[in-house]
Amino acid sequence: MKTVRVLIVDDHRLFRSGVRAELGPSIQVIGEAEDVETAVASIAELQPDVVLLDVHMPGGGGQEVLRRVLGAGSQVRFLALSVSDAAEDVIGVIRGGARGYVTKTISGAELTDAIVRVSDGDAVFSPRLAGFVLDAFASTEAPPIDPELDSLTQREREVLRLIARGYAYKEIAKELFISVKTVETHVSSVLRKLQLSNRHELSRWATARRLV
Repeated sequence: MKTVRVLIVDDHRLFRSGVRAELGPSIQVIGEAEDVETAVASIAELQPDVVLLDVHMPGGGGQEVLRRVLGAGSQVRFLALSVSDAAEDVIGVIRGGARGYVTKTISGAELTDAIVRVSDGDAVFSPRLAGFVLDAFASTEAPPIDPELDSLTQREREVLRLIARGYAYKEIAKELFISVKTVETHVSSVLRKLQLSNRHELSRWATARRLV
């Protein structure tokens, strides 16, 4: 059986441990990294077959890792693994050079299969995300700039999408591996930046921009 050497890049230690425990015997986890700097250094040192890459991390996120590693001529293959299923996140990392993108709802067996396929040169996507990629590369038009959306951090966008989907604060905290207090802080920041009053207005705002 072929063994694929994998580096896990994610800013949540608990999540990295969970991924390790779920991967099948064909995967050898050779290291972990928690931010852009440690990811770039670990990839250069360990030369994994596949990097399992979170999209949103301190230091610039997955796109910055892709830019620095692939820009230096590395042949390492990347599979994005994120809580976000937003079109701009998917398209951004694929344009950056990732070979696939799957969400964190994926099972251990499915993730193992996705890693093996990426190591073999295939492109792998969670089913509903493939359409985003096809649409993006079929279109030559740049997406319109939305100053309000651009004012939000990546984490604030993630919280906003989950609020719009009806998640309670405790559910958001569990989904994003953060505290309830941190969720409340992000919601307050989003309300202030968008000049909205409550979560119902946030939901309408997000729905109108097809962020849900």
